[in-house]
Amino acid sequence: MTNFPGFYRSSIGKKMIVALTGVILMLFVIGHLLGNLQIFLGPRWVNDYAQHLRDLGPLLWLIRIFLLATVIIHIYVTIQLAIENRRARPEPYIDKNYVKATFASRHMVMSGLIVLAFIAYHLAHFTFRKTDPRFALLKPDPHGHYDVYLMMVYGFQNYLVSGFYVLGLFLLALHLSHGSSSLFQSLGLNDKKLAPRLALGGRIFAWLIFIGYTSIPVAVLLGLVKPAQQL
Repeated sequence: MTNFPGFYRSSIGKKMIVALTGVILMLFVIGHLLGNLQIFLGPRWVNDYAQHLRDLGPLLWLIRIFLLATVIIHIYVTIQLAIENRRARPEPYIDKNYVKATFASRHMVMSGLIVLAFIAYHLAHFTFRKTDPRFALLKPDPHGHYDVYLMMVYGFQNYLVSGFYVLGLFLLALHLSHGSSSLFQSLGLNDKKLAPRLALGGRIFAWLIFIGYTSIPVAVLLGLVKPAQQL
C-alpha cells in the first residue's frame, strides 16, 4: 500500500484495520477455545496441548506479543472511529432513532476496554500465576512446567474467579455479536440481502463461543471436572 498514512486517516481505512485485526482475534478465540475444551478429555489431553505450545519456544512469546499488539491496535482504532463519529454528529439525536441500534453496537468501545482488562487478568492468573495463592502450592516438573489441568481446575474452583470469567466472557460475546457481522461490511463483503443473515450468524457465533468457554468454569464448580489430587 503506497499511501498508508492517507489510507489510515480515512474512515474506510480505519474500518478495514478494525475488521482485519478483528478477524485475527476471532481466529485466536476459536483456536484457544478448542485447546481449552480438551480439559473435558482428561489431564493428559490439556497438558499435552500446553506442552505443544511450550515446544514453540521463543515463537510462542512472539505470537503472544503479536496478539497483544493486535488487541491494542483493534481497540485504539475503534476508539478513534467512535470519536470521529461523535464529532461528525455534534448535535444529539432529536428523533431518538439511535435506539434501533443494538446495545452491543452502541457500547463496542466500552466492552472492548473491559475485555482488554479481562485479558490482562487472564494472563496474570494462568500465564504468570500471580493472582491465585493456591498456585504457589503446585510443584513444577523437572523442566519447570506446571500441571495446566490442575491449574485450570483449582483456578475455577473459586466462585469469585469463575464469576469474573463468566462476566468477562459475556462482554466478549456481546462485543463479538456485533463485531463479527459488521466486519463483513467493513471488508466490502456485505449487502442488504446478506446483512440480516450475517447479523444472525454473528450472534450465533458469539454465543456459541460464550457457551464453550463458560462450560469449563461451570463444569468445575459443578464437580464434573475434578482434580486428580488435592492440595
